Amino acid sequence: MKNKFLLLGAAILLSGAHSAVHAHSALLNCHDNADGTFTCQGGYSDGSSATGVRIVVRDGSGTVLQEARLDSNSEVVLQRPQGDFTVLFDGGSGHSVEVDGKSLVK
Repeated sequence: MKNKFLLLGAAILLSGAHSAVHAHSALLNCHDNADGTFTCQGGYSDGSSATGVRIVVRDGSGTVLQEARLDSNSEVVLQRPQGDFTVLFDGGSGHSVEVDGKSLVK
């Protein structure tokens, strides 16, 4: 009987550790370069790499203006569109984040 409780306790602990290992949030930080471009750096809250993640720039109506992928430093430099726009970090299901272009300081 004691072994059953130990086994059950170990299973609960391991399942909780598994969830914690795989839980992370997408992060995206963008800043204006004051030369008509802006730089975005992406990542995950657990420190894992975002190399190759797709970045999408859309205008205010949702039309895709630019697409790129984060480089080996998890960064990308893009042309700053005129007017309203958003930048999407598309890390897959549950791992996306958007930045409003208005938040980029000129």
